[in-house]
Amino acid sequence: MQILLAEDDDGVAAALVEVLYDHDHDTRRVRHGKDVLTYHRSADLLLLDLGLPDADGLDVLRELRAVSHLPVVVLTARGDERSVVRGLRLGADDYVVKPVRLTELLARIEAVTRRSPARAAAAVRTVCVGDVEVDLSARRVRVDGVEVELTTKEFDILAVLAARTGTAVSREQVLDEVWGHAHHAVSRSLDVHLTQLRAKLRRPELLTTIRGFGYRFGD
Repeated sequence: MQILLAEDDDGVAAALVEVLYDHDHDTRRVRHGKDVLTYHRSADLLLLDLGLPDADGLDVLRELRAVSHLPVVVLTARGDERSVVRGLRLGADDYVVKPVRLTELLARIEAVTRRSPARAAAAVRTVCVGDVEVDLSARRVRVDGVEVELTTKEFDILAVLAARTGTAVSREQVLDEVWGHAHHAVSRSLDVHLTQLRAKLRRPELLTTIRGFGYRFGD
């Protein structure tokens, strides 16, 4: 298997590359988040440290999930509950806190790769609710067959909700997935974007606010 390892600690990276090689995995080690987005297409799985020198690993994960369903195992010293929850919500397939037993890591890699074909096949790419069609791959929205122009943030918000059509999504989760670690400074912006989104879709009944919790797209 081709594994992409994003790890800035040389000692940790060398140990991981060696044990992965011993178990017949070819590993490309990179140091920076930008390299993850450059090389992910040639990998079967990503091992992602969150403490990268050029970017927060959770931001890298969010950007990766916008373009790829590559299986991701977060491997980090950051073990606080908020980071774990955010990592899983943003699309990590597993979250492992350092130090980790190498045999356990190998078992987790195997478990994630066993699940990945089903996950990719089941990934929702286009969502239709009434006469509203949301193409998550092409980032296009049509209402009654007519394409609607949305800003980047408006589409990102809609995509978070459309991917979970009919399910209540908390305000915190929307903020986490769209704005990441900076969301506390932009919380009020979400309300503005939602107002604009409802106006552009012209189907306010499809985007419901759940008082004290969050939002739901569709029934």
